Amino acid sequence: MPGGEVIAGPAGLRWTRLAGALCCGINDDDDVKLMLQGSNMVKRQIYTPSSTQRQIYTPSSTQRQIYTPSSTQRHIYTPSSTQRQIYTPSSTQRHIYTPSSTQRQIYTPSSTQRQIYTPSSTQRQIYTPSSTQRQIYTPSSTQRQIYTPSSTQRQIYTPSSTQRQIYTPSSTQRQIYTPSYTLPRVRSPRWQKRRMLRLLDDGVTVWCQSHKTSSRAKEQQSFSIMEVECVREGCQSETLRRMAGSVPEARCLTVVFKGSRKSLDLVCQSPAEAQRGARGIRTLQERVENMTQKEKLDQYPDHTRSGAASDRLVLMGEAGSDRLVLMGEAGFDRLVLIGEGGSHRLNQDDKMSYEEVQTLLQMINIELSEQYALSLFQKCDRSADGRLDHGEIEEFCRELLRRTDLDAVFTRYSANGCVLSTVDLRDFLQDQGEDSSLVHAQSLVLTYELNEWAQKHQLMTPNGFTMYMLSKENCLLDPEHSVVYQDMSRPLSHYFISSSHNTYLSKDQLTGESSTEPYIRALIHGCRCVELDCWDGDGGEPVIYHGHTLTSKVPFLEVIETINEYAFKTSPYPLILSLENHCSGEQQVAMARHLRSILGNKLLTGPLDGLEPGALPSPESLKGRILVKGKKEQIADGSSSSSDLSSDEEGSQADKGGPKKAACNISPELSDLVVYTRSVPFRGFSQAARKPATDMSSFSESEALRHVKETGVHFVRHNSHQLSRVYPSGQRLQSSNFNPQEMWNGGCQIVALNFQTPGEQMDLNQGRFLANGLCGYFLKPPFMCQKDATFNPENVGGGPGHRPVLFTVRIISAQQLPKPDWDKPTSIVDPQVWVETYGVPIDNNKKKTNRVDNNGFNPHWDCTFNFTIHAPDLALVRFLVEDHDYTSRNDFLGQFTLPFTSLRTGYRHVRLRRLDGSSMSPSSLFVHLKIASGDGSPSKSPSKSPSHTGAATHP
Repeated sequence: MPGGEVIAGPAGLRWTRLAGALCCGINDDDDVKLMLQGSNMVKRQIYTPSSTQRQIYTPSSTQRQIYTPSSTQRHIYTPSSTQRQIYTPSSTQRHIYTPSSTQRQIYTPSSTQRQIYTPSSTQRQIYTPSSTQRQIYTPSSTQRQIYTPSSTQRQIYTPSSTQRQIYTPSSTQRQIYTPSYTLPRVRSPRWQKRRMLRLLDDGVTVWCQSHKTSSRAKEQQSFSIMEVECVREGCQSETLRRMAGSVPEARCLTVVFKGSRKSLDLVCQSPAEAQRGARGIRTLQERVENMTQKEKLDQYPDHTRSGAASDRLVLMGEAGSDRLVLMGEAGFDRLVLIGEGGSHRLNQDDKMSYEEVQTLLQMINIELSEQYALSLFQKCDRSADGRLDHGEIEEFCRELLRRTDLDAVFTRYSANGCVLSTVDLRDFLQDQGEDSSLVHAQSLVLTYELNEWAQKHQLMTPNGFTMYMLSKENCLLDPEHSVVYQDMSRPLSHYFISSSHNTYLSKDQLTGESSTEPYIRALIHGCRCVELDCWDGDGGEPVIYHGHTLTSKVPFLEVIETINEYAFKTSPYPLILSLENHCSGEQQVAMARHLRSILGNKLLTGPLDGLEPGALPSPESLKGRILVKGKKEQIADGSSSSSDLSSDEEGSQADKGGPKKAACNISPELSDLVVYTRSVPFRGFSQAARKPATDMSSFSESEALRHVKETGVHFVRHNSHQLSRVYPSGQRLQSSNFNPQEMWNGGCQIVALNFQTPGEQMDLNQGRFLANGLCGYFLKPPFMCQKDATFNPENVGGGPGHRPVLFTVRIISAQQLPKPDWDKPTSIVDPQVWVETYGVPIDNNKKKTNRVDNNGFNPHWDCTFNFTIHAPDLALVRFLVEDHDYTSRNDFLGQFTLPFTSLRTGYRHVRLRRLDGSSMSPSSLFVHLKIASGDGSPSKSPSKSPSHTGAATHP
């Protein structure tokens, strides 16, 4: 092996060091060489120089992989088994086969579904190992058959249709039916109405029958499976709990939605029906989650195909409760209007008059000038009969849906202006700052190119490029940051922790409803510190509510049961229960009993082994554990000391508008559950520095802000050692929020916000914890984690954390913006975009584009903004879209917020979110981002970003 260093080895063997690997040969002419990868020699490859095939194996494992370097496919097999798996590293799908059999199985490890097929046959079977049902389908057909091997009956259905046929192969008769449920919808013990529920033709929308005619009622009349947070069986909601005893619990069902939408309570006719309903919704959720890009395109009605590409994409517009589905961003197929009666073609006679075209434009939120709309209509009306037939409608929508901004990018990188070769695509990926290897470029063609000829020749057409640019793979958030990527072995005080205030409330803190559902929403969104305001209840059972107010009460027992169920659904890292304890000794004992019996081994009841006393453990060492934050009993003359009241409890009642509560003693049973989060009053930085790290204090927002501004360096040092919790002022009667960024600048970890109140502050909170896998913990910058830290949040210039970069944002366009809920169906939005940066005071900045009149469908701005970010490790970036209004405050249309260090440069689509933080797909912004170091040298910027001398730059 030329160029290698020869090392003496055992007799008869020669070892050669090459690029960190050791290669061994018996002699120079030997045909078999063994490469031992890495210093620990775990993985091995077997190959013959005369063959292109290689095998990878680990001596300690029975599995082997066979692959050819020039191919992306790999075969996995175990010598003792006849089965083999075929997979491509860039794909989640795997094929299982036995060489002696013609049948193969396709499956995705994250999905329970499997497909069985024979390469020589066009038919495929879909099945779930835990289910007896199977589906038969042919990829070229929209029809599917459902059957059970033990039954002679079969069902035929089309995913795009609600109708099903039942037949027996030996019989010529068939039955046709439409699946739907008629269930009592419940709002109170007295209000119960039977309502029909039906899955609509898009396969993801459930229509609920209603006799109300208001626009708000119509909006609530249907819901998407993607809007469902979870399904809870039994009497789990406040309404159903009040009915406990009058209806069997096994027949009750609650659909909990994301955001602020009220839950849907249903009483089924039998326990089996309730189980089917819950299982059906969960199955649909799983199906949507596991859909491939092509499957997402195939979920809507399909009557025709647009050429070889067969490409379709969904476009939604609002008109009351109806939704418009235009099939074909890259190739138009048809128009479908989804409303309360199911779905039907907008152009019933397969033709559209000019008046129908104008209705269409209103629905998709765009107003064209009369002259342009008419000229476009006449241009497409090739038959000159005043009506557009199917082909002419296709041409009209192709013109309407053209993405000239994406076409320009495509043309810039295409060598011939028609297709992207893998070389062209690699140039684009390199400028995007992504993996530009040949294998990755080929995998993108295989995934997103729908034209079979282009795919076969490893080319990407404009349609395929559009599909790729609109996919999750091209989103703004760095995909490496969408999973846990930070070091999770540091002390708890080194992390920002997602925290909720008054978690039990669904609205304001005077008359709002207390419920378990806000806990579900908070926990599913990654919250890692929830609050429980505990008071004496009837029958010796404590309750949770906002004391001395008209808020309703929820049993402590039910809250703990809910927490036990949902604590680790989203994040495996520790959950902190912040107890605000107002209970008598007897009911404190009941609280401790419930915590122990329900949470079991999840509850941390003693220090971890091997940890120094008084030191804080790491999130990693506390995985799957629940911590209790509260007072801990201190023996003083035989009684508990009242000096251990935390600062929030000491003044919480006065701050929240209630009478100041006298200190109450803590019961030993509850005290024993406090291990690493002991609440103590704050007596000054010098005294706190002498206390163990397991002590923590709470601060009102005004007190914390004063420390940040007046003694920022000392506050940062304090927060490198101990945990601090900051809670909103009690004067915020409507449960409004303060700016959490100011508290993070001071190093405060537990910044508690009212999760039930959407707005800018909650956008920042969700943006802060969007990265690191939504786990609810975000590692603070190193300059905030040292006991002798000198970082001053009010004066960053030149000190620790000062790492200025130039951030350039080009807002190019937007796609399919929604209308405000309260707007008239005929109104059209006038969008404008704000780009906002948040961080240390010097980094707080906002810049806006001009407005685009009467176009929420595809407005273009092409505005470029420049920002200097001085402390990027603390900065957040927020994109906000508003509907400009001359006479009143602008209306919110959508937003997206993320940490500055987690965004990707290049051409990106910003997936906008609703006011409550939920997705509002397909609404997006198309942007180009560039980052350069403070001296002007490029940091992560694409080299082929075009200069736009005509772009508007706003100061």
